[in-house]
Parts: sequence; C-alpha cells; structure tokens
Amino acid sequence: MPQNHAAVGPDSIAAAAARLRQAAATGTPAAPVRDLIGRDDVTAAYAVQQQLTAERIAAGAAVTGRKIGLTSVAVQQQLGVDQPDFGFLFDDMAYADGSAVPPGAVLQPRVEAEIAFVLGADLAEGPLDAAQVREAVDHAVAAIEICGSRVAGWDISFGDTVADNASAGAYVLGGRRVPLSDFDPVAAEMTMSVDGETVSTGSGAACLGDPVEAVVWLARQARALGEPLRAGQVILSGALGPMSPVMPGAAVHATVTGLGSVSVTFSS
Repeated sequence: MPQNHAAVGPDSIAAAAARLRQAAATGTPAAPVRDLIGRDDVTAAYAVQQQLTAERIAAGAAVTGRKIGLTSVAVQQQLGVDQPDFGFLFDDMAYADGSAVPPGAVLQPRVEAEIAFVLGADLAEGPLDAAQVREAVDHAVAAIEICGSRVAGWDISFGDTVADNASAGAYVLGGRRVPLSDFDPVAAEMTMSVDGETVSTGSGAACLGDPVEAVVWLARQARALGEPLRAGQVILSGALGPMSPVMPGAAVHATVTGLGSVSVTFSS
C-alpha cells in the first residue's frame, strides 16, 4: 500500500462527501472523488465515509451491521491495494428474501452472493481472533448483496469505493439460519443466477481463504476505529464469486451449500 501521503485537508473531505451526497440524493451518479482525496489514501477515504455515515444516522437511519469488500485478491490487484475494505449497513438497505427492489433504490446495481454472519455477542474485547469470532457468531445465512455506486460508470479506485461506503447498496438474507457448529464456511459452494442463467460461481475459500478471517479483519478494524461490532449485527463477509450487473426486471437467485437459497427481484 503506498504511504507518505500529504494530509488531505478537511475542505477536500467535505467536498468529496458533498459530491457523493448529491449523487445519492438526486439519483445521478457523480464523478469520482479521487481528485479530492487521492486514489489510495485510506485515512482520507474513511473520513469521507464516516462523515456520510454520521449524516445518515442523524437523519434517522439505524446501523444494522457492516459489509466487507475487496476480499478477492484479484479485485485487490485490480484496484492496486493489498487489503479489504468495509462499509456500513443500515436498516433501510435490508430487503426480505424474495422481495422486489424498487427502481432507483440502488444506483447502478450489481449483485454478488455471500455468506452473512449474524453476531450473538459483541466483538469489542479480547484478541478478536478466529476462535473468538466463531464463538461470537450466532448463525450464518445465505445472502445477496446489491452493490451500488454513486460514482458514474463504476469508475472507482480504492479511495472512491471506500468513501462511497464501500459501494454498499442493499442486502437480502435467506431464511435458513445455521450455527457454525453445523456449517463450514470455507467448503461452502455458491451459485448465483440472473433470470435463470448462471452468472457467478465460487466458494468460501475465495473470501480471504476463509470468510471467518474476513470477519476477524473487520472486527479488529472496527475496534481500532472506536466502533466495535455488536451483538445482533449482520456482517456481509465478502463475495464468493464475481459480481454481476442487473437490469430492471431481473430475477436473482443464489444458493450456498449448507445454507440454502436466497432470491430478490428488481422492479421495472
């Protein structure tokens, strides 16, 4: 990861936040924000994300969890980084299994299938290692993440996507809740289809080698930033295969072995 960045000033942080806020409010994607905060300045990018998150909470949204992005080495290499990223999940981003997402709810939507973990205990103290994370997980569930970008054409660097809440849009959880004592995330196989055509396949091993390790990374990051993961939160642990763009009218169905299926449609 390139270092020795000149500090990005508060005016640039505010301008980047304003650009993304305007895009979300108007439904019109904006130019990238890397001209304001740099391509890979981690501190500046999360400062923008933090400002937009605080505004959303102040407006009444409730945090329901986090999403982890960039868990594939191939995607990291594509963006020139060596670490994942994360964004916040809010209550207005959750859709029921089998429900329809209205037009415009997510800008430039792309879908990916994942394993979601729902926490039964806080991850605030202790070593935050894999054993502790496993103990803290109440259950795993199949999930579809609907990624969205406020940046026109998905023209994103690491800084752009982090600032833009890690390109979070919406999420759907399946109905089958399975404790980790009955489910091996690494061995899980995923298949996702759009309108009956398979568009993505993968396995748990594609997510940082083990989706639980992605949550370990997140738990440590969240604690270091002063907002540790809490019981009841949903953690989208990262894509198990390539994401796929979707158009209005699309029907998306994903299965994860051991967790069953999850589906969502996009209203036209």
